[in-house]
Amino acid sequence: MIDVTQQINAVRRRVGARVLEAGEARTVTISQTYRAAIEDVWDACTSAERIPRWFLPVSGELKLGGRYQLEGNAGGTIEGCDPPKSFFATWEYGGEVSWIEVRFTAEAADRTRLEIEHIAHVSDERWAEFGPAAVGIGWDSAVLGLSLHLSGRPAMNPAEGMAWAGSEEGKRFMTLSGERWGEAHVASGADEAEARAMAERTIAAYTATPG
Repeated sequence: MIDVTQQINAVRRRVGARVLEAGEARTVTISQTYRAAIEDVWDACTSAERIPRWFLPVSGELKLGGRYQLEGNAGGTIEGCDPPKSFFATWEYGGEVSWIEVRFTAEAADRTRLEIEHIAHVSDERWAEFGPAAVGIGWDSAVLGLSLHLSGRPAMNPAEGMAWAGSEEGKRFMTLSGERWGEAHVASGADEAEARAMAERTIAAYTATPG
């Protein structure tokens, strides 16, 4: 069993903006502190052998300048790497390119804060429809997987993960995640009614029962 409420409350979420060479981009940032040394958390997030245990199978060269591909998901190029503090990579999916910056901070010898910032040029029309939860719920699922892995619990394989996502517990997790992303959106200065409506549309898309 996964303690959904505990996991949702363990995560911090932030919505913002960042200026890149191509112009202003929207950002969603998710962070969680784990009871693990920084070297262990870094290894879990950068080792081709460990990433599939909590996220997805990965191929390619996980090094500076290397290309990677997550099975059935995004791929890209690793553009920056400063072990065990951070890495920066493109996030290429569906013909579009965004970026991720992953940062690691040792809060104690056995406590590490992981922060993932997803940076994207998103059209006003798409943003107005779904808002930050569109990618935020996915990142919530990823840090949940890492939580299970670092606590020594067995990971879910992709099929088990899909089954859990369709369960009542999984839908509750995605609903709470979407609501919290809506709250983070409001905290960033967005209109409350519009932000909540975006979150509700995204939650409905994630939790819809396949026809």
